[in-house]
Amino acid sequence: MEAILLVGGQGTRLRPLTVSTPKPLLPTAGVAFLAHQLARAHAEGVTRIVFATSYRAEMFEAAFGTHAHGVDLAYVSEDEPLGTGGAIRNAARALTCGPDDPVLILNGDILSGHDVRAQVKLHEQADAAVTLHLTRVDDPSRFGCVPTDDQGRVTAFLEKTPHPVTNQINAGCYVFRRSAIDTIPEDEVVSVERETFPSLIASGAVVMGHVESEYWLDVGTPEAFVQGSRDLVLGTLSSPAMPGAPGERLTLAGASVAPGAVVRGGTTVGRNAVIEAGATVIGSVLLDDAHVAEGATVRDSVLGRGARAGHGAVLEGAILGDGAIVGPGNELRHGLRVWPGIELPPTAIRFTPDS
Repeated sequence: MEAILLVGGQGTRLRPLTVSTPKPLLPTAGVAFLAHQLARAHAEGVTRIVFATSYRAEMFEAAFGTHAHGVDLAYVSEDEPLGTGGAIRNAARALTCGPDDPVLILNGDILSGHDVRAQVKLHEQADAAVTLHLTRVDDPSRFGCVPTDDQGRVTAFLEKTPHPVTNQINAGCYVFRRSAIDTIPEDEVVSVERETFPSLIASGAVVMGHVESEYWLDVGTPEAFVQGSRDLVLGTLSSPAMPGAPGERLTLAGASVAPGAVVRGGTTVGRNAVIEAGATVIGSVLLDDAHVAEGATVRDSVLGRGARAGHGAVLEGAILGDGAIVGPGNELRHGLRVWPGIELPPTAIRFTPDS
């Protein structure tokens, strides 16, 4: 089976981490985020994937080449962003399958443990034009709301409605009949969520919903990115691409964790990163060459490549871009972000109980 992987977005919600690296290539539990998707796609029977690229397109082929994690790879780029539907239509030119074959569509910012083979089986049994993976969430108003009838057929596609009629949402993994992709206008900006799916439903085409509530996470925000990496390290979600066994921490080659440092909660310690004695790092992501000094506390945070947290600094839910330096005594909380190369002098930012 062939697949199209949508990786064209700029990842603005994850800045400053995505200033120099596309979101799908960010190290997540020790490897590029896409490595987890490629390895899992291979395990689900996918043999070939077409990358639909746009932002920093050249970096994807440089990272993965023409074969990785058991899957053959091809690349199709957009000169201008074409939306989800336009990107699928544009990438389809590189598909080799027949008109009635299923094509899996994956979003490059979703971690999922759902059963892709079961989704494909439903698609084929229903002779559907498209079959959507749906999951249930507590607050569906933030997502595409997708009601289905008693047979599992999708009856509407309500993108981010303030008054959802169901807690079933679009989970971002689709199986298209190859010929259904060709109904999307070529070289136009098209949203599958707002245009393609509603149009197919209105035309009477069979659009099915595969409802499954296994692990699912949109890693598009810093908080979710940290959670996804943490869950992979802890083994909450398994991945064939993990470079180590599940546990409280993943320590990559060349990293140094001093005796007496507390490092747990699914933390990743990147290559050649350093955590000094007396430091505490919990549930965080330290990229290559990051440094946490003695007495510093880092919780639910990301330190970019070469970033440093100084002596006694406190980072809770903070994001440091590549090469950023937080001087001794600073306290960064509540999602504060430091851009690449910025240096905060000692005690420049501190939070009181009323902050």
